[in-house]
Amino acid sequence: MAFSERVSRLKSSLIREILAAAQRPEVMSFAGGLPAEAMLPHVQWQDAPHTIGQYGMSEGEPQLREALAEQARQLGLPCTASQVLVVSGSQQALDLAAKLYIDKGTEIMLEAPTYLAALQIFQLFGAQCLTVPLQADGPDLARMRACLEQHRPAFVYLIPTFQNPSAVRYSEAKRDAVAALLDEFEVTLIEDEPYRELTFDGGSATPIASRLKKASWIYSGTVSKTLLPGLRVGYLIASADLFPHLLRLKQSADLHTNRFGQWQAMQWIGSTKFQLHLEALRGFYRQRRDAFQAALQVHFADLADWQVPQGGLFFWLSLKQPLDTRTLLGAALERDVAFMPGEPFFSDPEQNHGHLRLNFSHIDPARLDEGLKRLATVIRQAQAA
Repeated sequence: MAFSERVSRLKSSLIREILAAAQRPEVMSFAGGLPAEAMLPHVQWQDAPHTIGQYGMSEGEPQLREALAEQARQLGLPCTASQVLVVSGSQQALDLAAKLYIDKGTEIMLEAPTYLAALQIFQLFGAQCLTVPLQADGPDLARMRACLEQHRPAFVYLIPTFQNPSAVRYSEAKRDAVAALLDEFEVTLIEDEPYRELTFDGGSATPIASRLKKASWIYSGTVSKTLLPGLRVGYLIASADLFPHLLRLKQSADLHTNRFGQWQAMQWIGSTKFQLHLEALRGFYRQRRDAFQAALQVHFADLADWQVPQGGLFFWLSLKQPLDTRTLLGAALERDVAFMPGEPFFSDPEQNHGHLRLNFSHIDPARLDEGLKRLATVIRQAQAA
């Protein structure tokens, strides 16, 4: 059977496979980026208008686009509703951006590590991935400048606020410096911010896109981490030169995003009840983060190093004795524990052994200690062997 050449680059999603294996009720899972089910808000559907079942606008519901534009302006991002495209989860924003820029062999720049699904999408379209190491406050600027000087990538993909998987939040200085570099070399920015609202220390920072003076940009967000992931409602906001092309790509993909999900998102975004929900969410996840940190200190202090995340949903551990953490999955699942190996978050996994991404938002706190204890045992036994 003759498939497209692209299909040969198509990889299955390791995280979806692990989540499938973790469906057994006895499994203690640190694997996915799942919101806590206890914090999924109860929503009402009875007031949805009958007409919402009809075809809608490719750009998205006008009221929702206005609300998203207003939210972005409050962050310092200069835009109007005409620059907002409502998409089927922020994953679709990455797919549209890849279609816009990537041919086989196109060079792009990413953080190392970076979001696994973004890496899969970009590699599917044939991108050559150039990477810049992450430091505690953002990317290595010297390496970034050298890469931009040598390669001039089609775009730079960054997750500056509670990065997935590392939980790094760029400092103000790094945000300014990155924006200056992108303007200097006139390289497009794709800024992905699904975790921005999940801050535990009250700190925030304006988007890098809001600091640009010349470079084109796409800013992406979602309601999946703050409202309901099942709605599949995300959005992108793009500089005026890019928006018409992204809209046409959206039209060729799915005509429009789920209107029932958009209607539900409209009931929340910009409302007082949404702000109250976000405050409750932050408090809930802060408590889970703190409990996770305490359990890590007990079971992993001699095994790994990590930074305590100031937001988001993940801890990123670096083993003091590195090994290929993918080889631990089978033994962990036999002990009814699931986790996410770190290697797939790098474009060159074989050169980056020894990291684990652990989610703290979803696991029942009563099972947390036992789960981390079992995972630590698996690692110790593998290192001893």
